[in-house]
Amino acid sequence: MATIKSILNSVWGVFKTIGINDIVDIIILSYLFFHIMKLIRETRALQLAKGILLLVGSYLLAVLFNLQTIKFLLKICFQWGFLAIIILFQPELRRMLERVGRSKLTDLALFKPSDDEQETELVRSAIRAVCDASMKLASTKTGALIIFERKTKLGEQIATGTRLDCVPSSAVLGNIFVPNTPLHDGAVIIRDGKILAAGCFLPKPEKEELINKQLGSRHRAAIGMSENSDAIVIVVSEETGTISVAENGELTRGYVEDTLRKLLYNRLLPDRKDDSGRETSLAGRMMSKWKK
Repeated sequence: MATIKSILNSVWGVFKTIGINDIVDIIILSYLFFHIMKLIRETRALQLAKGILLLVGSYLLAVLFNLQTIKFLLKICFQWGFLAIIILFQPELRRMLERVGRSKLTDLALFKPSDDEQETELVRSAIRAVCDASMKLASTKTGALIIFERKTKLGEQIATGTRLDCVPSSAVLGNIFVPNTPLHDGAVIIRDGKILAAGCFLPKPEKEELINKQLGSRHRAAIGMSENSDAIVIVVSEETGTISVAENGELTRGYVEDTLRKLLYNRLLPDRKDDSGRETSLAGRMMSKWKK
């Protein structure tokens, strides 16, 4: 009881010493932190920030339980980590500073909460549209590259394309990938059940020389995107009409409408029911894997 009273007295003592300058300091720091989070949420740097918080939490636990070896290793990570972040994320940092230079201090827009049920229905509708469009594109051997964004935000790739912000449908996707049209060569990126952009350029694979020589530029771009994010990338081959899916740096081929729909439901809407009312489950990996 005495310990709790002592803690409360200490907390109250801190509050009593807070002045106007401290309040201003906290407000400015909160404002800067909020806008830094807005800047990095569209890049891979958001995942980096989560990793840093995890390391800091691990270090605090190591100090609490007196784990000397873990403390020593984490100290080394923190000593060299700042320099490593600058080197590895130089493009993202440059883009963040450019956005800071273009932004207005009066722009105080907050995050908008999303309606889970509405978002789920949008994703469900997008899955149906993509599966339908993929089958039609495959039947005419029309090349296509469609990306479902997940936790890793793809703001860098979206910036390279044309913003659409429309509801996906078989007709819309079919028109985008008509040969010799302005957007047919790039990728379509879908976020929260909506087509956010088309004609987007994707990163190259890390070890392109190890990829099967039979795979074309679309398949290589799909593998590269799946290596750099947790996105699900659907590819329709313009040579064979084969539907493939890239995930975590691996490419699986030979999908039909049913297996593609099951996989997308399982990845994008886990623990939800598919269109037939059945609970989604692992679609299985019956198709041969084309690894790096």
